[in-house]
Amino acid sequence: MNDNNSCLHAVVHGRVQGVFFRASTQKKAQALGLTGWVRNLPDGTVEVLAAGPRSVLERLLEWLHQGPPLARVQRVEHDWVVCQTLPERFDIAG
Repeated sequence: MNDNNSCLHAVVHGRVQGVFFRASTQKKAQALGLTGWVRNLPDGTVEVLAAGPRSVLERLLEWLHQGPPLARVQRVEHDWVVCQTLPERFDIAG
């Protein structure tokens, strides 16, 4: 996997739903030029899949540990995965 085609999969735990986490993540990822998606999960966590240069994805990962001002991030589980199909933009998923 080269630096130009990496994928980050992350699950963010804490008070991360109902605090503009998805919209803020989308805005941050778009500002960084990443593609992918963010969505709420039924257990109260937020899941992120982002694609782009690994060095840029690491900046998003760093941001996910903080999140937007109203969020209270407890922990972020993440791994680097192979993207089967790369999204064209960064969206908020259902």
